[in-house]
Amino acid sequence: MIPEIELKSSQEITLFQEKKLAHALEYISKNSPFYKNLFQKNKIDILKIKQVKELQHIPPTTKEDLQKHNDDFICVPRNKIVDFVTTSGTTGKPVTFALTENDLERLAYNEATSLYCAGWSPGEVYQLMTTIDRRFLAGLAYFLGARKLGSGIIRVGNGIPELQWDSINRIKPSACIGVPSFLLKLIEYADANKIDYQSCSITKAICIGEIIRNPDFSLNILGEKIKKKWDIELYSTYASTEMATAFTECREQKGGHHHPELIIVELLDDYDNAVPDGEEGELTITTLGVEGMPLLRFKTGDICKKHHEPCKCGRNTIRLSPILGRKKQMIKYKGTTIYPPALYDVLNEIEGIKGYVVEVNTSELETDEILIYISCLNVSEAFEKEIKDHFRAKLRVSPSIKFCSADELVKKQNAESNHKTINFIDNRNK
Repeated sequence: MIPEIELKSSQEITLFQEKKLAHALEYISKNSPFYKNLFQKNKIDILKIKQVKELQHIPPTTKEDLQKHNDDFICVPRNKIVDFVTTSGTTGKPVTFALTENDLERLAYNEATSLYCAGWSPGEVYQLMTTIDRRFLAGLAYFLGARKLGSGIIRVGNGIPELQWDSINRIKPSACIGVPSFLLKLIEYADANKIDYQSCSITKAICIGEIIRNPDFSLNILGEKIKKKWDIELYSTYASTEMATAFTECREQKGGHHHPELIIVELLDDYDNAVPDGEEGELTITTLGVEGMPLLRFKTGDICKKHHEPCKCGRNTIRLSPILGRKKQMIKYKGTTIYPPALYDVLNEIEGIKGYVVEVNTSELETDEILIYISCLNVSEAFEKEIKDHFRAKLRVSPSIKFCSADELVKKQNAESNHKTINFIDNRNK
């Protein structure tokens, strides 16, 4: 089930990708109104782009391009579109993506390969704890991937711990796919209702949407919290609607593996130049084999590192580190540069916090200000001081804290997205 190309040498992988790139450029130049205009405007001759490194001659595509010219990225007539999905819009206006039948098949292949990479196998039954409706791509991808892998899947959707446990106890899946913080809520519900989750059928989980590892691949606070309570195998995965591709850990759990047959990866600095090996940069991707809305040098906004050394699992593909943060979400607070995941790590470590939302605003002096809304059982000045002291010890800064009810927090977490709960709200002047 491991694609043959993922076992080849790095040189063979590069040559393979360059052949794929030639086909992608030809297809895009013929069918994409946006890229036709881009090539013409910048006098780009795609026939001169023979190597992956020569992609640097093409200006990157941004989220703003997708937002302003959404329909101009579509490469097929409307009667070939069989599914429409929408990005979550957590960093701006949502974008609609059009998928053809071939795109759905590619999506299924991607997720089947990714699940297999994590050691999941045909014949198992998985419980899907994320939505498959509301124009959301991830749930659909996992459903299609499980089917292609030859596995069963229980489409419970997100939330409703009671229904999740009822499905686990009735059908006995061996694995689940969901958001890490929701796994903690499942554990909490089980403890409150005397459910013996330690003896249930679940032995592993694919964790989506939240980071569970530190840059050195050890479990972060969130991952450790889950593991301490529920001793199941945790696998990290990273994907996005725009990429229609996932980077999922293998059993070695040393980064998300690249599928070179599906996507070309670059890491760029602030000036759109490739960063040296081992340094962090903005993940920039070129999709391969996408028919409906292919993307060329799309800047994802996510900051990470590449790992090039061969993996013990036998694959020679590059691996991505955990996402260090989103470029647009970088906060400059009182002389310190912070990404939201660093704040989440501190909050996840503090006992008594039930939920939180980090809100960033622009002060009267045009500086970044952090306000954290927290839901907890015991509101007190002493607990607020404990939280602030913890931030000072870990990050050398102390953001403002505002306690709120669980209901108020839920409203904030779901105010900006129909797809998923958010923990970060950016109200800064753009």
